[in-house]
Amino acid sequence: MTTIVNLGVKIPSFVSKRDLKEAVKNLAIQEGKILKDLSLVFTDDEYLLEVNKQYLNHDYFTDVITFDYSSFPEVSGDVMISLDRVKDNALSLEQSFEREFYRVVFHGVLHLCGYKDKTKENASVMRSKEDYYLNRFVSRETNSN
Repeated sequence: MTTIVNLGVKIPSFVSKRDLKEAVKNLAIQEGKILKDLSLVFTDDEYLLEVNKQYLNHDYFTDVITFDYSSFPEVSGDVMISLDRVKDNALSLEQSFEREFYRVVFHGVLHLCGYKDKTKENASVMRSKEDYYLNRFVSRETNSN
């Protein structure tokens, strides 16, 4: 079951919660996993910075933090996303906010599916997976940006 939570932010108007839940479920299935308990938590920079400091001892802003409670082949966890960072990333990457929003969501869920991004090679695989799911689940208008 996927739960969508907003902490101090408004979920963007382009987001259909039903479609978002379906997309992450299908992503897990295509990765050979079973989606169990997933929380997609949308918040702001300040909240995610505090989480980053408290749980990861990192004192910097980030777009996504994933807490993985998975037990193969089941996928469970919390994907926490700063909408402030997503907006800034979209501007700096010259992407639409919608495309960047879904990229970060898929990125977090891919972490729960076992993908890493700390090495150049792993980051390349992760980016290719993100692009695949963006092309599969996000509207053509959004993908043309």
